[in-house]
Amino acid sequence: MKSAVETLNPTRVRLTVEVPFEELKDSLDAAYKKINQQVTVKGFRKGKIPARVIDQRFGRGAVLEEAVNDALPKFYTEAINEAELNPLGQPEVDITELKDGETLNFTAEVDIRPTIEIPDYSGIEVTVDAVEVSDEDVEKSVEQLRERFASTSPVERAAEDGDVVTIDLEAKVDGEVLEDGVAEGVSYTIGSGELLEGIDDAVKGLEAGGEATFTSELKGGSAEGKEAEVTVKVTQVAARELPALDDDFAQLASEFDTLDELKADSRKRLENMKQYDQATQAQERVLDELLKLAEVPIPEKLLADEIQTRKHNLEHHQLGQMGIDLAKYLEIQGKTEEEFTAETEEQAVKGIKTQFILDELVNKEKLNVNQEELTEHLMRRAATSGMTPDQFAQAVVEGGQVPMLVGEVARGKALAVVVEAAKVTDTNGEVVDLEDAEDEAAEAAAEVESTDSAEDEAAEKTEA
Repeated sequence: MKSAVETLNPTRVRLTVEVPFEELKDSLDAAYKKINQQVTVKGFRKGKIPARVIDQRFGRGAVLEEAVNDALPKFYTEAINEAELNPLGQPEVDITELKDGETLNFTAEVDIRPTIEIPDYSGIEVTVDAVEVSDEDVEKSVEQLRERFASTSPVERAAEDGDVVTIDLEAKVDGEVLEDGVAEGVSYTIGSGELLEGIDDAVKGLEAGGEATFTSELKGGSAEGKEAEVTVKVTQVAARELPALDDDFAQLASEFDTLDELKADSRKRLENMKQYDQATQAQERVLDELLKLAEVPIPEKLLADEIQTRKHNLEHHQLGQMGIDLAKYLEIQGKTEEEFTAETEEQAVKGIKTQFILDELVNKEKLNVNQEELTEHLMRRAATSGMTPDQFAQAVVEGGQVPMLVGEVARGKALAVVVEAAKVTDTNGEVVDLEDAEDEAAEAAAEVESTDSAEDEAAEKTEA
């Protein structure tokens, strides 16, 4: 086999391949064997039909077509390996000549990873937000925790802001009650904004047994987006009571004995989260600067496929779970379809450039991924997916996604190399040390998640 490579542009090549006919022998034998198993000829046992009879009955052309289809992937792969190319996607193959007993010639056009020159990134400088936690931040955090431990008790008075009311709802459009427009025993906190627009003004001032009617645009259901006449009846008014901020509350809501200890822990947790945000911000800004320095050609077909994938995932997964379509999403975002398409393309270009340049850095720096690093990454991904580590690992293995995870870890290590070489200062002018920032950030996030789970459990026990 002989092959030659023609560069069409920085991201696409054409392979010209010439295959001597004798190299098709194995594929021809396989073609005869396959046809033998599929057809019957009177006078011959199945699978024992001579090649000359198959040629006479079914045509030599059918055998050649089967043999070529079998052989093409092998010869294409050999040509790719010989030229040391990194193909992207499937090739466009054209058989230019097929002479029985003489030769098979074909061309294959395919997108390839472009050759990238890694720029000198040692001079990158970025500024990130300083890690600052104010007393007000701590008080707000403690107050949010206090809200989670609030209790309610029925009262015999008119409903006020912050009260929890139990209500029955009935919605009419054009005078007709909607099939899905009736709800009973709904619990609603006045002022939360979680139900229909106008409901707060309607229920405020009502006592148990009182009712009011108001108009509002429906947010969902069969008449979504239409104006409806809504009748609301209050069946109970309950006041929310917050626990006193004292040592008893600290013991109720946490592992600490005193309120001061609880506040100190809240400050530490807020600092951890701000450090996490700072490390993430540094990585994003360093990456943006790196991308500005590097020339990265983008394969057109790869870009088109990436844009389509992003649109599909948004429409059929994210928006589908929210119960809205793309048109409604664009309306909420205040964007035109053209603006959305332009933003999606910009994000796709950035994603492809990022992967290309970080993969090149992985090769240049000879970065490897060990089992411990892969396991840690898997644990973090599992936490964000809502699956247990075992469930996530099983899904990854069954889906053949292990190489993808290895690539993610390797690219993360490549970015860490660039971040370590960059000068990162905060808004106070202080140099930020980001060595091991990813591990510290992950630990901080895990600690906060663990604490939140414990607080949820305590709150549930309190409510019970």
